[in-house]
Amino acid sequence: MSVRPLSAEAGLTALRAIAEPTRLRILMLLSTGELTVKDLTQVLGQSQPRISRHLKLMHGAGLLSRVQEGSWVYFRLTDSAGHAALLRDLLKQFAADDNDYRRDRDRADSIRRQRFENAQAFFADHAGQWDKLRALHADEAEVEAQICELLGIVNGELLVDMGTGTGRVLELLAGRFTRAIGIDTNQRMLGYARARTQGPVFSHVQVRHGDICNLALQDGSADAVIMHQVLHYLADPRRAIAEAARILRPEGRLIVVDFAAHTVDRLRDEYAHQRLGFADDQMTAWLKECGLEVSIQKDLPPANAGVKEGLTVSLWLATRGAAGDAGPVDDHADGRADDQFLEIAR
Repeated sequence: MSVRPLSAEAGLTALRAIAEPTRLRILMLLSTGELTVKDLTQVLGQSQPRISRHLKLMHGAGLLSRVQEGSWVYFRLTDSAGHAALLRDLLKQFAADDNDYRRDRDRADSIRRQRFENAQAFFADHAGQWDKLRALHADEAEVEAQICELLGIVNGELLVDMGTGTGRVLELLAGRFTRAIGIDTNQRMLGYARARTQGPVFSHVQVRHGDICNLALQDGSADAVIMHQVLHYLADPRRAIAEAARILRPEGRLIVVDFAAHTVDRLRDEYAHQRLGFADDQMTAWLKECGLEVSIQKDLPPANAGVKEGLTVSLWLATRGAAGDAGPVDDHADGRADDQFLEIAR
């Protein structure tokens, strides 16, 4: 894919923004993953106002992306092709084993490690209930193997994981794409997913707070979309499917993983499930209404054949036709989801 070169003015503005020791250290740090203003003040030992000024200048020069989640603001290197190419070429000229940069990285790694440990502690507190649920359905390793097989894509541009939860799908598939974005509303799970996808190998991965029924992504921008065990939390799953169809490029792939229709009613109260799984004809009809064609459907039976309330896991692979018709996207005049995606720690 060719990258449109920067104009002389934009290039000079970017180079001027980089040409300062602290700003160069910040860029080196952000090349290994996103960080907050607070993180950078701790790593660099400088005041918050000073770090904020540096970040504001580089953001204004097109070098950084800025995302606010509650009271926290995360910064990462820009995804804009021209500026990203400039940074890639420039930063690789600096010695990665330089003492100052190595100390900065060690401090940043310590902060990320602590954040991951905190997230793990939260997840461990709830592990009992998730273990009980997992015991009812197919082995997760088998489900993941099927996802990898169905996806097929090896060198894709953009992967979107709608309802990313703990970030496991990003961890599993991000290496096949130039960019990968995980979206969720649950702040604690986002913290876990973010901690799970840190380091150079995940520098192209983004974790974002957002509404999966109203994504801040362009039409036809994604090569692949994954919806893994998320639709049963929604009052109106079709709306999320329509949004997935909207962002899929022509011939893009959507993989839906969820429970087959079942009668384990207690899951509504114990795990806040709004839907008791999905029949194949219902899911296929929704996908077709949204301009997608189901090419493969698979059912994976419970791993424990003797379990009384065993749940079958179903997988659907749907593709968007080359003509690019995503079908009717929204039946609601205001185009917004009514907070239907519950903040459930999946």
